[in-house]
Amino acid sequence: MRNIVVIDAPSNLGLRPPEPGTVPGCYKLAGALRDQGIVRRLGALEGGVVVPPRYDRGDWEEGDGVFNAAAIASYTVRLADRVQQHVRAGDFVLMLGGDCSIQLGAALALRRLGRYGLVSVDASPDFRHPGNSDRVGAAGGEELALATGRGQADLTDLEGLGPYLRDEDIRVFGTRDAYSDDEEVAELRGLKVPVVTVSDLRRWEPSDLGAATAVSLDFPALDGYWVHLDADVLDPTVMPAVDSPDADGLLPDEVTALLRPLVRSPRCVGLNVTIYDPDLDPDGTAGALLTDLVVAAFADR
Repeated sequence: MRNIVVIDAPSNLGLRPPEPGTVPGCYKLAGALRDQGIVRRLGALEGGVVVPPRYDRGDWEEGDGVFNAAAIASYTVRLADRVQQHVRAGDFVLMLGGDCSIQLGAALALRRLGRYGLVSVDASPDFRHPGNSDRVGAAGGEELALATGRGQADLTDLEGLGPYLRDEDIRVFGTRDAYSDDEEVAELRGLKVPVVTVSDLRRWEPSDLGAATAVSLDFPALDGYWVHLDADVLDPTVMPAVDSPDADGLLPDEVTALLRPLVRSPRCVGLNVTIYDPDLDPDGTAGALLTDLVVAAFADR
């Protein structure tokens, strides 16, 4: 078994302020999961913290492009440096966010190294971009579009390496059924990107889907893949501590069963965990559940 290396990526730069004068609390995710013993329980090694730039709304207004774009760009490069170091060494990277924009750091790191795929386990596809929405502005809801080259060049083409991911190397799981007719989902399906909704996933055994997905990403042209886990894929009855707790999500056992064959495959080089907000979880129940879920994904049956 490879070494698991835990890297903290406590960035909330990809989210709009929840209220005037406040900042999103998801930057506390890494600390909360560490308090639950995630490093010890996984027998993981320390990869340190990549400290993000200051969250600053400044004079940004809707319509100005992506909020905090310059800060996200600089952070993406520094995060990629750290991720690349460990993937090149043969480690498995567990990156604790943060909001979903941290996935750009992983995508850039892997693009430097070759061609890698992405399995996104998320309540929404995060594929919003200027071609399908007039609400562009928060990279935490746009990272999949940005990683595939859709959006402003200062985020989509860092180091001249964009796009970081190819459309055909992406798999999307856990999208809410209520989003099935949204423009983002329709566009992904038009691009032949598999989008598996909650009800789709329940028609099959999640562990079988995870195993089949790992196989589908095992071909000579692809060097491996990364997994993105957004806590909001879970139903709000068990995970209310997210910025958009939409109903009719997956249950913990379903997510664990899906993740286990994905993260245990030798083709998988890393996993990031995002969006859980400890400020919305005063007794720590949701954080404990999320930690248990991640630990269980790596455990032997």
